[in-house]
Amino acid sequence: MKVVAINGSPHKKGNTYHALMEVGKQLQTEGIEFEVIHIGNQAIRGCLACGGCARNKDERCTIATDIVNDAIQQMKAADGIILGSPVYYAGIPGTMKSFLDRAFYVSGSNGNLLRHKVGAAVVAVRRTGGSATFDSLNHYLSYSEMILATSNYWNIIHGRTAGEVLQDAEGVQIMQVLGRNMAWLLQMRKQAKDSIEPQRVDKVFTHFVR
Repeated sequence: MKVVAINGSPHKKGNTYHALMEVGKQLQTEGIEFEVIHIGNQAIRGCLACGGCARNKDERCTIATDIVNDAIQQMKAADGIILGSPVYYAGIPGTMKSFLDRAFYVSGSNGNLLRHKVGAAVVAVRRTGGSATFDSLNHYLSYSEMILATSNYWNIIHGRTAGEVLQDAEGVQIMQVLGRNMAWLLQMRKQAKDSIEPQRVDKVFTHFVR
């Protein structure tokens, strides 16, 4: 089994990376492969709302000049996905938001590629805004019918300079417990996948204009 983590920080080895690695170490202890995909330093534009991915059904965004399409296939091939983000103005940074909007829309419009994968959100923050960012990340996971892994508190860790989050003893434990719980869910999913997985249904779209 394999888990891929999306690092939405501009800093390759900043506090978001260190938080993800604390989760990853626990997964690796359980024999689960772990890889970090760093997208936070890329030039990624937002969704054009062109509908091309839904029409073409080729599991690709029509914007083909950045990392998004390659990352979509890596996420599709994985058993679990972690979304890791710093906090900008109490929310998801722009580059990460653009990536998530496009990747998850392509997934949903191509048969829900991420359905029933195990997912988790991780947030690294200096002081505040972590809960709002954590909530926003979870919107992507829950909308995609993913199985959410949890810890013994919100998956938020605190620090300012790179590596400082490792001094947050409670935050480090949160990440470690998250890793162990995620491994457990992955193992259960593997055993149950071919016997009791619910059938996928086509989504009904409505609006409220009468």
